[in-house]
Amino acid sequence: MILIVPANPLRPRRPDEHFTAEAEAARAAGFQVAVVDHDALARGGDVHRAEASVSGSGAAVYRGVVWRTSGEQYRRAHELPGWYAALAAATSVSVWTQGSDQADLDHARVELGAGPAVLRDYTKSMKHYWNDAAFIPELGDAVAVWRVAIRSLELREDDFVGGFVLRRFERFTSAEVRTWWVNGDCVLIGPHPDTPNDCPSAEIDLEPVAPMVAGLGLPFVTVDLALRADGVWRVIELGDGQVSDLPTTVEPEGMIAALLGPPRP
Repeated sequence: MILIVPANPLRPRRPDEHFTAEAEAARAAGFQVAVVDHDALARGGDVHRAEASVSGSGAAVYRGVVWRTSGEQYRRAHELPGWYAALAAATSVSVWTQGSDQADLDHARVELGAGPAVLRDYTKSMKHYWNDAAFIPELGDAVAVWRVAIRSLELREDDFVGGFVLRRFERFTSAEVRTWWVNGDCVLIGPHPDTPNDCPSAEIDLEPVAPMVAGLGLPFVTVDLALRADGVWRVIELGDGQVSDLPTTVEPEGMIAALLGPPRP
């Protein structure tokens, strides 16, 4: 198994500082580590040059192109419409559009019904701009909904993916917890990268969600959860593990060992 990470832009033979700890943990566990020029790949440049340092045989996992995870699997994990149906019972009721047309958004808000909601695109919300570009106090206010949508589009710019997603608002009483899953098994539980010092509750209950995650058949994902006001753990987000941040307060050894071990048949 090979761990592939983005290269440091200033020192292209070394891993990007963001992934240094994971690279060191992988090497310590006896695995090969290679770097790629992520910027060159993103710009559609010389792929062969960008991957020049990658050698060896066997499956590879890219922290940040995908070999162990197919393109279809990546999209199913990375975009909400890909995973929503499988986890619908454990997450907020959601509807979405294809594209950013106002009429389609208006249809979606009517479909979801009255009340508060959270707006995002297929991959991400602008939760750090909560009142301007994420939270909708009342879906019945079409003007306010579109105002939030426009601000979200302005902030996302070229990173806007797929279409608008409207999610029924739920009130939570805990910080988010990030869980890591390899071949359908939870291998690590820790804080969310946005709140790295808020340790998860020891009473987190993964039993209801575990068969849902396993049923997706995805090799490497993260699932973010939070405790709802009624005491039920709810799924906030499912993401592809390759592009999910590991909190700075979590040692990478456990995740690396589980990820780079032999894939389960």
